[in-house]
Amino acid sequence: MSNPPPATSRALWKTFLVFLGPMILSNILQALSGTINNIYIGQMLGVRAMAAVASFFPILFFFIAFVLGLSTGASVLIGQAFGARDADKVKAVAGTALCVAFGIGLVVALFGGFLADGLLAMLGTPPDIHAEATRYAHVMLIATPPLFVFLTATGMLRAVSDTVTPLLALVLSTTVGLLLTPALIRGWGGLPMLGVTSAAWATLVSMVCATAWLAWYLRRRHHPLAPDAQFLRHLRVRPALLKPVLRLGLPTGLFMVTGSVADLILLSVVNKFGSDATAAWGAIAQIGSYVQFPAMSIAITSSILAAQAIGAGRLGQLGAIVRTGLMMNLAITGALAALAWLFAQHVIGLFITSPEVVALAQGLLRISVFSGVVFGMASVFSGVMRASGTVLVPTAISLTLMICLLAPLGWLLSGHFGLPGIWATYPITYTCALVLQAAYFYGIWRKKPIRKLV
Repeated sequence: MSNPPPATSRALWKTFLVFLGPMILSNILQALSGTINNIYIGQMLGVRAMAAVASFFPILFFFIAFVLGLSTGASVLIGQAFGARDADKVKAVAGTALCVAFGIGLVVALFGGFLADGLLAMLGTPPDIHAEATRYAHVMLIATPPLFVFLTATGMLRAVSDTVTPLLALVLSTTVGLLLTPALIRGWGGLPMLGVTSAAWATLVSMVCATAWLAWYLRRRHHPLAPDAQFLRHLRVRPALLKPVLRLGLPTGLFMVTGSVADLILLSVVNKFGSDATAAWGAIAQIGSYVQFPAMSIAITSSILAAQAIGAGRLGQLGAIVRTGLMMNLAITGALAALAWLFAQHVIGLFITSPEVVALAQGLLRISVFSGVVFGMASVFSGVMRASGTVLVPTAISLTLMICLLAPLGWLLSGHFGLPGIWATYPITYTCALVLQAAYFYGIWRKKPIRKLV
């Protein structure tokens, strides 16, 4: 198998850029895909259909978060094995993770349908869209096995320094989905008119097509993770490997779910200020997500490069990886945040037409937009520590701040400063996270022995 690229301090920034380009493009493509699908549903089927789809998203996100956590844990082990040039171990970890991802998807598909109606009722889905939301949920749950396999596979590909193949697979799945959704809504080309479930059926077909293409493409390239005869022998669950994968991955999934819940709590506080405030929240969230894309990608890159360095025995390189990750956040995420700050009125105007709401959102965006840079820097520290198997303390720091600081502080400051107080909680919370993660990294983690996990 090919060796990971040499990562001297001089070349690290180039290695980061090679990783980051396709990863950022993938994030943008996923966001645009979701936005365009929502436009299809909203414009072609109406508000009720849009609401029905949106009502199922929290349930789907819950499952996806834990699968992404599984992928994160597997990526750490694969990165270490790849750095050590241990091809068998790379395939063994990947085989275990894929089997578990498919198993989770199968359980969700088989039993989720029976629970969908009750889960939607528990979330308070309005009665006038409950039936449509349930139909959409049933089809999306059927799509979970290929969806979970696809998410896990693309995450593991990045662990072996391949960020281009996941981008190509995502281009294919997105293209299929965006072509098929309106065709199923309108019944073009003799296809059935499937109404609100059109996007769900399109997701199922696109995931099957992309996963099949991925298998063919990897075999054609003799890729380290190609599903060849050797890989198929490793396609089974190995408890000895599953345990560290779950130990590394489950806290990450829990953090994603907790962060989403904290945001929902803050949204409930924002809603009390009226529909203009809610509209401002939506626009700022859209812009903020694009600013955070490079921050998240830099954190993932830092974790992967650190795992490969640990596997290859280049422990002295970890400090340079952290410094490069921090520098990249300041340069790339900082530049995007500065552009959003400077042109706040114009970018918000893409989502909102009311001058009063644009003015409101402009001021709020400028309060919070640079928090994405701080979030990214904190994530570099936690990502590098996770690459060594240290996950509990960094995750505990993040979870504690989300639960005990972000939501309560937003509620408290809103009473004293109104809407600006809510948005100020993001830079405050992320700054605390950066200070605590950096303190643990330099004060404790750097002094501990670092050993390979596989």
